[in-house]
Amino acid sequence: MKILIADDHQLFREGLICILTQSFPSLAILEAKDFAEAISAAECETGIDIVLLDLTMPGGPWPHWLRRLRQLFPQQSRIVIVSAASDYDSVGLAMTLGASGFIPKTSSSRIFLSAIDLIIAGGVYLPPGILEQKSPSEPCSSPSMGINVLTPRQREVLERVVHGKSNKEIARDLGLAEGTVKLHVTAILRNLGLKSRTQAALAMVRFELLIPA
Repeated sequence: MKILIADDHQLFREGLICILTQSFPSLAILEAKDFAEAISAAECETGIDIVLLDLTMPGGPWPHWLRRLRQLFPQQSRIVIVSAASDYDSVGLAMTLGASGFIPKTSSSRIFLSAIDLIIAGGVYLPPGILEQKSPSEPCSSPSMGINVLTPRQREVLERVVHGKSNKEIARDLGLAEGTVKLHVTAILRNLGLKSRTQAALAMVRFELLIPA
C-alpha cells in the first residue's frame, strides 16, 4: 500500500508515519508539505492508494486543490482529510468534493487507525460529533421518503453526486448529456427537500444512506 501524507507540519507528518508504519510494516509513504507538492505527487507518482490531506496548507483555498486532486487520482484512490478544521460546513464541502473520510487531528491513534481501516474496506469515515450538528439551512426531515420516489437513473446520479463527481464526470460515467444530468440533479434535490449538493452529501451520511464509492 502507498500513502501520500500532505501536511505542512513536519512533526505531524513524522507522527503519522510512525503510527502508520507500526500497523502497516510494508507501507510506502510519500510526503508533501503544501498543495503544490501534493499535486506534483498526483501527477508523477502511480499506485497511491490513500492521500492524507490537511486543509490549511499554504496555497489555498483548499476546495480548489481538493477538487483538483480528486480529478487527478483514479476513483479507487481514497482522499482522506486529516485536519484541525472539522466544522460542519468544511466536512460537508470536503465530502461533496470527493473525500472518502474526514479525521480530526484531535483523534487518538486508535481512532485514526480504525478510520483508515474502514476507508480501506470501502467505507466512509466522519467524526461522530458531526452527525449531531445541524446547519441552519438543513431540512429537519429525513430524505428517505424522497429517495423512494427517485428513478433508478436518478439514484445512479445521486450516488455520484454524493461522492463528489461533477456533472461532466457523471455524464461521462452514465453516457448522458451534461444538460440531462443537470436536470436530474435539480429533480433529485427537489425530491429530497435539499438545496445543494453539500446538503445531499451530509444528509446521506446522517441518515446512513451513503453508498461507499
